[in-house]
Amino acid sequence: MTEITNYITNDFKAIDSHDTIAVVQEFFDELTFSHFPVVEEEIYIGSISSNDIETFENNKKVLDYRYSLEGFFARSTMVWLEVLEVFAKNNTNLVPVLDEKNKYIGYYEIGDIMRFFNETPFLTEQGKIIVVKKREVDYSLSQTTQIVESNNGKLLGLFISGTDAENIEVTLKISIGPINEIIQTFRRYDYEIISEHNEDNYINTLKERSDYLDKYLNI
Repeated sequence: MTEITNYITNDFKAIDSHDTIAVVQEFFDELTFSHFPVVEEEIYIGSISSNDIETFENNKKVLDYRYSLEGFFARSTMVWLEVLEVFAKNNTNLVPVLDEKNKYIGYYEIGDIMRFFNETPFLTEQGKIIVVKKREVDYSLSQTTQIVESNNGKLLGLFISGTDAENIEVTLKISIGPINEIIQTFRRYDYEIISEHNEDNYINTLKERSDYLDKYLNI
């Protein structure tokens, strides 16, 4: 699989802190970036927002608005999920990348990171998606994986897809294994099954009984 660092790009050079606001406004007018990195003597000092730039005086310099720069960034050593978290937390479509010595080396674009995600086995391999819910205080990652593997299932991956004050929702992708047995085991351990499955004998039985009752009542 391609290394995520292969997606670091320098298609556009970083904005210099001594550039005028007019130059930066013109830059954003031609592109769709929500933010772009700013450097001062090649040192990253923050990212300027395309929304903010519209309110600045065009005859001033970027440095005059240093207080408005946002300081988020990714390390070149981060794995793709950590990088994706930086995107999500900062509501941005571009994240500057720094090395371990804080030197600016380029940036990631959200489209490239999503393409990287699309290449992971979680998405590329065939499998079944199961979504389960459990009380957060009772949830155990090891128990979740054990339920799948104890039923001879192969887990491609899982992630927390939802939370509220009391519950946690987990999405799993399973490539092989008896789905019905896995689902019933989850139920025995007090997991609620959120997703629908044709293989779910429990739901199928309830449906058959409901259909029979409706038919009986309509006689």
